[in-house]
Amino acid sequence: MRAGARAITAAAIAAFAAAALAWVAPRAADGYRVLHRYRLGGEGGWDYLTLDAAGRRLYVSHGDRVVVMDADSDRVLGTIGGLSGVHGVALAPALRRGWISDGRGDAVRVFDTATLEVTATLADVGGNPDAIVYDAPSARVLTFNGRSRDVTAIDAAGGKIVGRLALSGKPEFAVGDGRGRIYVNIEDKGHLAVLDPLRLRLLAEWPLRDCVDPTGLALDPLHRRLFSVCRNRRMVVTDAADGHAVAALPIGDGPDGVAFDAARGLVYSSNGASGTLTVVHQDDADHYRVVAEVPTQPSARTLALDPVSGNVYLSAATVVPADGARLQAMVPGSFVVLVVGRPVAR
Repeated sequence: MRAGARAITAAAIAAFAAAALAWVAPRAADGYRVLHRYRLGGEGGWDYLTLDAAGRRLYVSHGDRVVVMDADSDRVLGTIGGLSGVHGVALAPALRRGWISDGRGDAVRVFDTATLEVTATLADVGGNPDAIVYDAPSARVLTFNGRSRDVTAIDAAGGKIVGRLALSGKPEFAVGDGRGRIYVNIEDKGHLAVLDPLRLRLLAEWPLRDCVDPTGLALDPLHRRLFSVCRNRRMVVTDAADGHAVAALPIGDGPDGVAFDAARGLVYSSNGASGTLTVVHQDDADHYRVVAEVPTQPSARTLALDPVSGNVYLSAATVVPADGARLQAMVPGSFVVLVVGRPVAR
């Protein structure tokens, strides 16, 4: 995933503050809205959020650290610091271990999920490790390395690197099916690759029709459907068995995350450029429709789903134009976690 916005100077803040504060979210559709806005502050970019639904912990990447929050409140439980540029977190609660892809350090940091202490560092895992997943069937952790365009396999119990596999292009988000397959978007090719994590080999690679630069990826394991969100404002649905195109739907601008809620039959796309969360209903395995476009906040491009409550967590910050270019910069201290859902009747 792309790194978060850069910090800016006080002068730049003054120049663009009026425009930043002028943004007011319109009313959300179909009952969805921002329920909570948890201010974490600090500086630095951000990327993935990871939820431990059973443990009720939310892991939030934020520049040189991971902030660990209570999933049901704004309480910060701890911080894993001393990192170089966090992308994602993978968890194996049964092993009491977690792994952090530390992109700028080309490393993976291993931590104890009980104490939040870093217990080991795996160096030189690949160039800019980005997406990271724990695959329980193979007992392996896989990092998808954007700069070196490959995937690295780590033995979860032993903590050793056991192999690397070259990919055809730049990997983005990845997801496992729990049945011996890992799927990963190949962003610059517009492809979806299928891997065997145990043998560490490529099983298939499918072009994604009507999809430019696929980023986020989610899976419906029951119906064997994959959901890729794309830079051309499309969500494409793919059959996980043979790669054939099932459906394509319009979404917001700048998507970088997607999640599937099996209990409610919903797919969510977080769209950072438009500052929206697209909600798609799964009518059946082959038919889908957009049911809401929920205002969130510009820059809210990554997400994590709580399968218990159905709420969606998103990271965001106030961003303004930087250096007269198309790049955006983050206003220091403005970093927040949003919680989107439907209000619960009391």
